[in-house]
Amino acid sequence: MEAQNKGTETLSTIKFNRQTALKMEKIALKLGRPKRLVFAQMVEYFYRSKKDPLDINDELLKNTLLKQHRDYIGFIRTQENDLLVPIKREVDRMTRSQKNIVDFFNGQQRHNKVVLEVDRDMLDGQKSLTDIIKMALGSLDGISASLATKEALKDQFRYILENYIRTRDGFGMMTSAKEKEELVRVTRKQIDLL
Repeated sequence: MEAQNKGTETLSTIKFNRQTALKMEKIALKLGRPKRLVFAQMVEYFYRSKKDPLDINDELLKNTLLKQHRDYIGFIRTQENDLLVPIKREVDRMTRSQKNIVDFFNGQQRHNKVVLEVDRDMLDGQKSLTDIIKMALGSLDGISASLATKEALKDQFRYILENYIRTRDGFGMMTSAKEKEELVRVTRKQIDLL
C-alpha cells in the first residue's frame, strides 16, 4: 500500500488482479455507488460484524436461525401442553358424556316401544321422542364435525373463556349472586354446545 495526499484526506492504494477488479465494478454498478465507497462499506461491514469473509455459509446466521427455530418449537410444545392437551381431554370427556346421553335415549326409545304396544296413546309421545333423538343425533354429528379441527375448537373455547372473563371483570361489588350464577350457567351451556 502506498499513501497519497489529496486535500485533507489521506488515501491508500491496494493492488488486485483484473478478475477482482471486474467483480468490484459489477458490485458497484449493482449498488449504484462509487467503487471506493463500496470498498469502504465492505471493510466497515466486516469490521463491525467480525465475520470472516471466507465463511460463505455464515455460521452465525445459521446458529441464530437454529436457536429461533428451537425457541419456536418450544413455544409450540408449551402451548400444546398448556392448551391443546387439556382441551382434548375435556372434549373427550364431553364426547363420552354425549355418547352416554345417546345410549340413554336409545334405551329409552326401546323401553317406549314396549310401552307403545300396551298403550296406543303413547304413540304420539314416542314419535316426538324419536324426532328429538334424531335432532340430538344430528346435533351430535354437527358437533363431531366441528370437533374435527383443533384450531376451530381452540378458537371457540378461547372466545367462550374471553367472554366469561370480560363479563366477570365487568361485575362490580354490587353485582348480585343471581347475575353471577347466570353468567356461570350461560358459560357452561356454551361449553356444552362445543
